[in-house]
Amino acid sequence: MRRNRRHRLVFLTVAAAAAALVTYDVRWDAAALREWGASVAGPVQRLAAGDDEAGRRELRLAAAGWAEQAAADRERQAERVAAAAPRRGSPVVTAQVVGYGTHGDSVAIDVGTRDGVRADHMVISADGLVGRVVEAGHSVSTVRLAVDPASSVGVRVAGTREIGTVTGQGMRDGLLRLRLLAADARPRVGQRVVTLGSAKGGPYLPGVPVGTIVRVERDADPLVTTALVRPAVRFGTLDVVGVVSASRGGDGDAR
Repeated sequence: MRRNRRHRLVFLTVAAAAAALVTYDVRWDAAALREWGASVAGPVQRLAAGDDEAGRRELRLAAAGWAEQAAADRERQAERVAAAAPRRGSPVVTAQVVGYGTHGDSVAIDVGTRDGVRADHMVISADGLVGRVVEAGHSVSTVRLAVDPASSVGVRVAGTREIGTVTGQGMRDGLLRLRLLAADARPRVGQRVVTLGSAKGGPYLPGVPVGTIVRVERDADPLVTTALVRPAVRFGTLDVVGVVSASRGGDGDAR
């Protein structure tokens, strides 16, 4: 009976490892995959051979090693996020994404009022604008992503400095719609779009990458110029983000 239980444990462990290896193979490099696989195979082989205690000990050590690697990776991401702050000295609270909203247009992060986070604080990643805090609890906050259809952000087109707004179109679409204020604006594919900045610096500070124009739309209304923007941030893979508190010195209201 005990051997049967051991065999079931071995089977489940191997199955879980195999599934993880497939995912890891898709997302990371083969060398790291082989190293990870070897760390699993040794303890599993010992369990199969009947050396339960040695197998458990090595699995615990392997798990500790994976946790250390994950922590080191998060630390590197946090450093990149802090370096991406739009202004030198801007207070940045790094946070971990711990959940997605029902429609994927919002995320929960593991910081809150105890960490100095408040509603309307801007949220960034190392790549650009993520969104803004819409609700701050004691230790968990909700962030409305820029891709949310309810989101609207004042922006400026790099180079021409034309002003407009971007609104989300939902996680499924994945793009942002840019509307420029000038009727004679001539946006071009490949131009970068950055935040304009809000009055008194909140919630959005100026100059944060929002995305890149990928298609210019021709509207029937000659007074409207619109384009589609691919976000600088991959919203479906958010991990470590930074909450930037509002500060003075913005150059216009972009809310």
